[in-house]
Amino acid sequence: MAAAVEYLRSMFHWTVKRDGIIAPDERPPAAQSLALGAQHIFAMFGATVLAPVIMGFNPNTAIFFSGIGTLIFFVCVRGRVPSYLGSSFSFIAVVLSAEAIGGGHNIPVALGGIIACGAVYALIGLIVMAVGYRWVEFLMPPIVTGAVVAVIGLNLAPAAINYMIGSDAAHPSNFGILIGLLTALAVALVAVYAPGVFRRLPILIGGIFGYLLYWLLSNVLGLGGTPIDFSAISAAPLVGWPALTAPQFDTHAITLIVPVAIVLVAENLGHVKAVATMTGRNLDPYIGRAFFADGLATMVAGSGGGTGVTTYAENIGVMAVTKIYSSLVFVIAAVVAILLGFSPLFGALVLSIPQPVLGGMAIVLFGLIATTGARIWVENKVDFTNNTNFVTAAVALTLGAGNLAITAGDFSIGGIGTACFGALIVYQVLNRFGLGKGKDALPAA
Repeated sequence: MAAAVEYLRSMFHWTVKRDGIIAPDERPPAAQSLALGAQHIFAMFGATVLAPVIMGFNPNTAIFFSGIGTLIFFVCVRGRVPSYLGSSFSFIAVVLSAEAIGGGHNIPVALGGIIACGAVYALIGLIVMAVGYRWVEFLMPPIVTGAVVAVIGLNLAPAAINYMIGSDAAHPSNFGILIGLLTALAVALVAVYAPGVFRRLPILIGGIFGYLLYWLLSNVLGLGGTPIDFSAISAAPLVGWPALTAPQFDTHAITLIVPVAIVLVAENLGHVKAVATMTGRNLDPYIGRAFFADGLATMVAGSGGGTGVTTYAENIGVMAVTKIYSSLVFVIAAVVAILLGFSPLFGALVLSIPQPVLGGMAIVLFGLIATTGARIWVENKVDFTNNTNFVTAAVALTLGAGNLAITAGDFSIGGIGTACFGALIVYQVLNRFGLGKGKDALPAA
């Protein structure tokens, strides 16, 4: 009993610090902590709401479970790894494929696949807690993780374009394309030129610009597009229960979604390493706990209608700007997210976002995912004159961008899955057997 009390005391104790770098076990004054918690909500808001909307999930439910997941993560890592868990874009392509099972918008079977993915992810966390994480780095060196991350962005690119051009690809909507491109431009301008912390909120600010532009051109001036219907917003109550959905387990959906666990491991490992660098703390002992926490949070979210969750790069950006790494701030952000989950009015507002605006935001987000893969290669100085690396990336990118799906009976794996396993297998085969190590042996493009 005494040990449990001490555990809780250490987890929920923060030393007040008023200036300078604030560590995970420290906190700023109360008013500043509340403001920073709200800021983190805005930082992750655009992405973590956009992902469930694209997948057809209820945004209230998704943000509710993102808050729950963040609290689960906080407890599992004893508050030592500051992080917010939001809807993962890694799930989008495979979840959309799973939802098509049975010919309809089959969210329950997608939820079953999300739970299975979370279980595999949590199991990896337990293994890492027992034996360490070096084997993860051995199986997934930067060339593999970079390729897999890049594949996700490339695989999702058609979805962003489809949102802009409309349902009839043979007769694309020029109005939708214009709105989408202007929204994407607004996001880009905010990301590059906005002052201070606003630069960390490009999706939110750019999305608001696109929404208002669409409303002006369509609702007010009648220049094109379907006007925004505000009736659902006016009819929605301010407070209400999140809509919960029970999962169903389907072998086909599970085999489509489970490979995403590989991507989540790479994402979370990078997150913990980045936070360790920023804080100057050794967080290696918490890597397994972080994996387990992400997996458990994903299972909890999937059990009630939420999306799979992961640590969020946007929040790392906010920490880098403010130099405030207090885990209390993320507890506050989680509580605010849970409260938003209890507001149907918030959900109705999110669902009113026009598709071309979603497409414009998605262009930037999916592109950033793809280029993040390249950034992993650059930061880790991956040598592309080594044909092992060159061929591994080439195979993975082609399989993923081409969306190669393999089906055998009830077993099916989509393009992201084939790219993940393709990169793992090709790299290990070439590396273990000394193949493909020659430099400059392949013809230049």
